[in-house]
Amino acid sequence: MDGGSGVLKGRERGQEKGQERGGPRRRVLRIALVVAGAAVLSMIGLFGVAWVMTPIPDSTQPRATAQGSVIYYRDGKTVLAKQGVNRRSVALSQIPESVRDAVIAAENRSFYEDKGVSLKGTFRAMWSTVTGQQLQGGSTITQQMVRNYYSGLSQERSVARKLKEVLISLKVDQSKSKDWVLEQYLNTIYFGRGADGVQAAADAYFRKDVGRLTVAEGAYLAAVIQQPSRFADPRGADLEAARARWQSVIDGMVQTGALTPEQAAATAFPTLKKPKAIFAPKGQEGYMLDQVTAELKRMGYTDEAINQGGLKIVSTFDKGLMAAAERAVTSVLPEGTSAKVRTGLAAVDPASGEVVAFYGGPSYEANKFDNSFSAKVQAGSTFKAYALAAALNNGFGLDTRVDGNSPLHVTSGDRGIPNSGNYSYGQVNLVKATQSSVNTAFVDLGQRVGLDKIAKIAEGAGIPADQLARQADFPTLPLGTASVSAVQNASGFATFAAGGVHRDAHVIRSVTDAKGRTTKIKVKGERAFTEQTAIDATYALTQVVEAGTGSAARLYDRPVAGKTGTTDKSAAVWFAGFTPQLAVAVDMFRDDNRPVVVNGSAQYGGTYPAQIWRAFMAEAMSGKPVKEFAEPSNYGYSTYDGYDDGYDDGYDSGNRDYGDGGGDGYDTATPTPRPDATADPSPDQSQSPDGTGDGTGDGTGGDGTGDGGTGDGGTGDGMDGGGTGDQGQPPGDGFDRAPGR
Repeated sequence: MDGGSGVLKGRERGQEKGQERGGPRRRVLRIALVVAGAAVLSMIGLFGVAWVMTPIPDSTQPRATAQGSVIYYRDGKTVLAKQGVNRRSVALSQIPESVRDAVIAAENRSFYEDKGVSLKGTFRAMWSTVTGQQLQGGSTITQQMVRNYYSGLSQERSVARKLKEVLISLKVDQSKSKDWVLEQYLNTIYFGRGADGVQAAADAYFRKDVGRLTVAEGAYLAAVIQQPSRFADPRGADLEAARARWQSVIDGMVQTGALTPEQAAATAFPTLKKPKAIFAPKGQEGYMLDQVTAELKRMGYTDEAINQGGLKIVSTFDKGLMAAAERAVTSVLPEGTSAKVRTGLAAVDPASGEVVAFYGGPSYEANKFDNSFSAKVQAGSTFKAYALAAALNNGFGLDTRVDGNSPLHVTSGDRGIPNSGNYSYGQVNLVKATQSSVNTAFVDLGQRVGLDKIAKIAEGAGIPADQLARQADFPTLPLGTASVSAVQNASGFATFAAGGVHRDAHVIRSVTDAKGRTTKIKVKGERAFTEQTAIDATYALTQVVEAGTGSAARLYDRPVAGKTGTTDKSAAVWFAGFTPQLAVAVDMFRDDNRPVVVNGSAQYGGTYPAQIWRAFMAEAMSGKPVKEFAEPSNYGYSTYDGYDDGYDDGYDSGNRDYGDGGGDGYDTATPTPRPDATADPSPDQSQSPDGTGDGTGDGTGGDGTGDGGTGDGGTGDGMDGGGTGDQGQPPGDGFDRAPGR
């Protein structure tokens, strides 16, 4: 009994010891389970808090949805320039199914089945981030879209950012369709070659719209996503890597059922187009782009809207006429013309105010300050057209007589305002004053009409008031002491062509936003002066071209109206003129205000400016219907060039001799060359008043007898006209910047 009892007691003691040994382990296990459960609950709680505290952002990253603007020529089809981000978003339906399949095969084959997140790939990426190892891929298309599309998510490598990406991706997958996600992804992802989105990539790699991509081409774009910089223009080993990646995409498409093995075998590696350089303005493009951008800003568009708003902007510029403008300048000016001599040309459609062409300069890279919009120089005698319009609009007629004697004293004791060569014309009508560009006659006219009325007419025709204000009180205002640009002067002369109605010059025809809403630009016409004023002034301006200082601008097939302009010492020279369909102004000047000298000769408005004008208009009007100007008032019972009292009945214009007092007989044979006048303070005087042009040109005055009747001092027969009418008329238009301005 005692032995058994001892054994039993020993077993009991062993059990007690075992219980003592097992007790702590069980407690540890229980504690561990409790802690683990608490941790899990804590993690679930934290995840729940994070889920609640991480909404889908309500805004996108600026660049994610940014679309660059495209600027077109006036045809709305020919691209002039691309501005800002190279992206054009497209609907998923516009993207071929084969392209979508290729991207899914390359980036996320379970895209349509998963919940928007790859847990395996996410934890792998997070572990790589924590350990500092190279970051590995594994993000789904949804995760990539979320990372690139929504604001508040960066590309930084952190666990917090990755967790936020996962939470938002899960929520997006719950709230958005798979097609929506894929569309945003394909329009957001960067493909290299400066192309954001698949539409820009199709153009960058294959010069195609995305809808025309082949299976092979779509597969290449899908392959590029992984390494856009390396595969943008692959050579050597990079090309081999690109081919291998492309083949893996094709194989993936077979595995997903997008292609049959036979189709895959028949698909060849595509030919890539050469990369296009990032847009760099050349020729006149930079000048055009600057003007379009400036006008968009005046319309209220911000830089962000212009560069990222996906605007389609149709400019007013005609590509062919832009080229014609450049040809006119470069072909007429001789080689060796100083680079310091600058030329501007601007062409405006009178019916709309659209600037259809201009010449900004020879090199945008060398000088971004353009010659036609930005540069402003004194208008010279082209401004006399506005003074003429002011007179006609305020009751004066073309037969109104004004004082053409030189010098003309406006106030007692002033030094007087001269004509070129101090030549006196006597009392002349407004046609003669315009045709011969008589300075004193227009100063006298300004005093009679009122300088304020002239300024008002000029402003109504498009010359800004602030450019007139400084000169508005000086008697020389009618002579063109105010500075204007070539575009402003062309716009002003377009007012005459449009029958006295002015439309502001502009360079944009329409703007279409990214949603397809189009705003068409229609400039309302404002009447600057009466239609009859425009008709009568136009008649006087036609005489400048027909038989005056602007004869070098004649077009062989149609009438032309215009006016020359030469400022003091040829610091700026002009020709501005028009047909019923188009108004054009040409100016030449130097930044240092020194004389415009070409081939050793100081220029005036009737020389190179008129020749450039003619060269451009001959091309611009080619094939256009011939339209005649309306007949002026009093037409039919008198010709205005016969009312000049014998003072101007015979003179040499520098281009042909004719008898003015006798009517319209003239000799068009041999032009009279103009000698170098650079040393002469009166640059437009070319000959002494020797009477050599007194009607002997076309026979003895040709049909010069009759039209003029009998002037005060002459018989109107194209001969001497009483002796004082045989003065030689200089070919230029004299001092347009008179003393005392």
